[in-house]
Amino acid sequence: MNAFIEELKWRGLYADMMPGTDKQLDKEMTTGYIGFDPTADSLHIGSLIQIKILAHFQQHGHKPIALVGGATGMIGDPSGKSNERNLLDEATLNHYVSCLKKQLSQFLNFEGNEANKAELVNNFDWMKSISFLDFVRDIGKNLTVNYMMAKESVKKRLTGENGAEGMSFTEFTYQLLQGFDFLHLYQNNNVKLQMGGTDQWGNITTGTELIRRKVQGEAFALTTTLITKSDGSKFGKSEAGENYWLDAKKTSPYKFYQFWVNSTDEDAKRFIKFYTFLSEETINDLIKSHEEAPHERLLQKTLAEEITVWVHGKEEFEKAVKASNILFGKSTAEDLVNLDEATFLEIFSGVPQKEISKSEILEGNIVDLLSEQSGFLKSKGEARREFAGNAISLNKEKINENIQITEKDFVDGKFLLLQKGKKNYFIVKGI
Repeated sequence: MNAFIEELKWRGLYADMMPGTDKQLDKEMTTGYIGFDPTADSLHIGSLIQIKILAHFQQHGHKPIALVGGATGMIGDPSGKSNERNLLDEATLNHYVSCLKKQLSQFLNFEGNEANKAELVNNFDWMKSISFLDFVRDIGKNLTVNYMMAKESVKKRLTGENGAEGMSFTEFTYQLLQGFDFLHLYQNNNVKLQMGGTDQWGNITTGTELIRRKVQGEAFALTTTLITKSDGSKFGKSEAGENYWLDAKKTSPYKFYQFWVNSTDEDAKRFIKFYTFLSEETINDLIKSHEEAPHERLLQKTLAEEITVWVHGKEEFEKAVKASNILFGKSTAEDLVNLDEATFLEIFSGVPQKEISKSEILEGNIVDLLSEQSGFLKSKGEARREFAGNAISLNKEKINENIQITEKDFVDGKFLLLQKGKKNYFIVKGI
């Protein structure tokens, strides 16, 4: 079997392919593409599998193309959705396209003179000059409405399955536009393979059919599994329904790391195959070691390290680990003080806060700060009793009532973390 397909299979990523795809990959270096629609200014972890497929494809000697859908993004893909996507204005869409191009370039090798170096394309570049009349005459006539309506994504929307609300003509044309992308890339970039999730099978095969009918060419399709958690719930969103983004400004490296390190044992066994580049032998050894001592969470820690380094780099991974250790008492006050504001507030999300003049804090005493100034403790008497019981900490380190706060005690130059006992926190922000 072809080495690329074999790798997808042992990793649990392979879903389906058109007959002859493996032979094409064995015959020659093949150019293949995956499309990414610009629905936001960042991709999220739901896109990581497709990015990873392109990276594996390149590692196996083939040429990957990442297509950013500047044109198709104006419409919205109906596959797997029950409602029509809100349309974006051109300025917003162009901004999103620019952001995605920059982001994708960090995961694939676009440099050098190798024949299989990656390429980025934007389908708006070839669709912008085509008139509606030209499109329906040259492309639309090649596929029947019967053929298009037989696609699963269309049938579900038209029959109202899963609460679907029908489909506009705009969305109905999406598979034609995606098919046209494949045709254009086949003719101009020697692309013979399109890949995507299983929900894209209908759109991809529309492209292979269009190539067959329009230019009597042969093209191929390969799909990968859609990822869910082991309990069947949707992958890639927080409990509040928020996406985990690849952009550090939208999802901090700390929060990103936490998502992976908190995976269940069952999910970690699957995810480490899906999302890392570790070999089959290494992964099998990791799983065996994990099962011998599951409380050490070796699998989750390795998974979180591999993906966080891949997406955010080694330095941000190390910061995320330090931030995580703060919660479990395995760090120093220096680690805490060196946190940036966003990570600090993320770790201690929900902790009550009060703003107090910095000069008042520096000139005052800790008993007043804990009681009258902040309101964290009810009175000076309570503060002194807690000190007597060695129950008060500043920035996760025990202190006594003789301590004098200095500028170097402020986290990111702004915050003090007060603590009574193990779980009672309060944040003072110096202004």
